[in-house]
Amino acid sequence: MSQRLNAQRKEREPRPLDQPARPSLDGGARVKQDDAERAVHPAIVHFALAMGGFAIGITEFATMSLLPFFARDLGISEPMAGHAVSAYALGVVVGAPVIAVLAARVARRTLLIALMAFFALMNGLSGLAPDYHTMLVLRFLAGLPHGAYFGVAMLVAASLVPTDKRTGAVGRVLLGLTIATTIGVPLANGVGQAIGWRWAFAIVAGLGLLTAILVAMFAPRDAVTSGASPLRELSALGRKHVWLTLAIGAIGFGGLFSVYTYLASTMLAVTHVSPALVPVALCVFGAGLTAGNIIVPRFADRALMTTAGGLLLWSAATLALYPLAATNFWTLCADVLLIGLGGALATVLQTRLMDVAGEAQTLAAALNHSAFNVANALGPWLGGMAVAAGYGWTSTGLVGAGLALAGFAVWAVAAALAVREGV
Repeated sequence: MSQRLNAQRKEREPRPLDQPARPSLDGGARVKQDDAERAVHPAIVHFALAMGGFAIGITEFATMSLLPFFARDLGISEPMAGHAVSAYALGVVVGAPVIAVLAARVARRTLLIALMAFFALMNGLSGLAPDYHTMLVLRFLAGLPHGAYFGVAMLVAASLVPTDKRTGAVGRVLLGLTIATTIGVPLANGVGQAIGWRWAFAIVAGLGLLTAILVAMFAPRDAVTSGASPLRELSALGRKHVWLTLAIGAIGFGGLFSVYTYLASTMLAVTHVSPALVPVALCVFGAGLTAGNIIVPRFADRALMTTAGGLLLWSAATLALYPLAATNFWTLCADVLLIGLGGALATVLQTRLMDVAGEAQTLAAALNHSAFNVANALGPWLGGMAVAAGYGWTSTGLVGAGLALAGFAVWAVAAALAVREGV
């Protein structure tokens, strides 16, 4: 009996990087073995990695809420200022796969430190941008490390825990981003209104630098995986289940961004509230994202694909309610909270990619964030078209519901193939 209990206890303990629960999670990365090596504490490492997510979350979402302020300062219209958001998203889409492939033979700890140092520099320079065109270039450059950082960080986080805890580990890294939408974005918005939008980028730069330091202090030292190469990473592009998973996120997640991008404008023009209440709604949205990433992984680790499908239907329903809820501040906040819960789709799809990417873990994980930034571009673009066509600010909710249902259609194809092929 005692032997059996000891064996069960050992199975529940987090495994070090050199004994991964699933060989594919970290591509066979090995921790350097020497007497001086310190023990790896998953909770501390997850916190360090989540700090990077916190910085990224502020710069990605706060920029949207600060559009009116830097538009006025740079002498451009708000729609033109919105191109800065698109430039950042484009940087993520381009940077994630390119960095993942070119850095295939770079140790993950080293890569994470370099990515966050570059991220800090570009955001600091964004706060000093003297004109519109410089701002566009700097926002594009600031977006380059985003996807690769999250992809590598989540692989490291998942490798430190047993297989049946992977989604929770991924969710803890993303908690940095969701907490940013709860606390960081409203804070940055408040700072932007009080003392200037440039200081919001200075805050992000400081957080990026802090992340690089924390990763250097606490992340496990890993050696380059034997056999790692750009060609092996590119093998992910030949897997249909990788593409289907990415398509689910690129389309289905667009609805959330369709509403979020124009939330402030909707509150001012439709709900008729004071600008001071905009950060409150942003905070509520972030609370929904955070709650989703705490609650949903418990279901996803038991039924991954089923949870993804359920989240897409949830998003479609809550987004469809948005035009009705937007007329009152309290109902708006309630619906925004529910919409935020659907943001856990990012965590679920990240884990799905770990299962279907084979040996090309880094590229597949990074591409997930390219997919979500395609959604970040697609949702606001389609939502903006609906508004420009005269359907009103609340039409973004119906556009979002349509995107969520389109994502569900892709999910249905992926789920059917997964059952048939046993993937």
